[in-house]
Amino acid sequence: MVRSVTAQLEGQPDPPRSAGGSPSTSVWRGLVRVARPKQWLKNVLVFAAPGAAGVLLHRHQGLVALGAFGIFCLAASGTYFINDTLDAAADRLHPVKRHRAVASGVVPPGLAVGVGAGLVALAVGLAWLLAGTQLTVVVAVYAAIVTAYSLRLKHVPIVDLACVSSGFILRAIAGGVATQVPLTNWFIIVASFGSLLVVTGKRSAEHSSLGEDRAEHRKTLGAYPPSFLRSIRLIAAAVLITAYCQWALGITDRVSGALGRGHHPIWFELSIIPFVLAVLHLELRFETGHGAAPEDLATGDRTLQVLGLLWVALFAAGIYL
Repeated sequence: MVRSVTAQLEGQPDPPRSAGGSPSTSVWRGLVRVARPKQWLKNVLVFAAPGAAGVLLHRHQGLVALGAFGIFCLAASGTYFINDTLDAAADRLHPVKRHRAVASGVVPPGLAVGVGAGLVALAVGLAWLLAGTQLTVVVAVYAAIVTAYSLRLKHVPIVDLACVSSGFILRAIAGGVATQVPLTNWFIIVASFGSLLVVTGKRSAEHSSLGEDRAEHRKTLGAYPPSFLRSIRLIAAAVLITAYCQWALGITDRVSGALGRGHHPIWFELSIIPFVLAVLHLELRFETGHGAAPEDLATGDRTLQVLGLLWVALFAAGIYL
């Protein structure tokens, strides 16, 4: 695989020398850039299932969840190395992605693939040591889907949305299987359609920002009319809100039954308000051409951050109070 990927990129420029540094220093910095530590924020989904089950503060399960988070950071970074190598030629045509370390020639393609394969293998091995077969299977499936996406499936309309969405869903599942927390149907539905909303919003923003040349950067963008992407977002948002309401109300009923007559934990019901407002705010951002990098919304959108913190506070109050 290393030879085939390297062959695709023959003739690329030599790694540039950074200002005030050696070529080797530039390569190390490039490797960090390819690993994309900023995008590790996505891996907090590992904490969703144990957090919702109220076991995140238990010493053993909290440490296991933290370990699963680290494992997914390794696996995700490994797939970024492979993806950037395969996408180098297309990235050079993109106004932003052309600055990626592999596309710009800072990191040699053979080195990128070797590091990526090593990180994925390390993640799979650590998953086995941490939580056994189930977590290992989840991490391996994640790596397989992302690699298949990079090789071929990213060019297939609809399938590309499913592949990227599955990455978020598998992160949420990983937290549950690692900590041995049963995953409810409503939890899976919320995770699935929340992922679909974010991924389709990302495609909508890319569709808007890249203009008429969008198909040169990503083939599927040429196949998606804006109205089609909008309809998927609206369907995903509607199912997401409905599923979350059912999930929150179901938790309230179970807790009320466990505590007995006269006890009605209203916190889960109240959490519906910031959740719905956050979904509507996201949809507004997507509709106005934002969200091509979802992690930037999470770290830079103050309204979304406030609504997210309010939701976490209310949900946590329902669980731990």
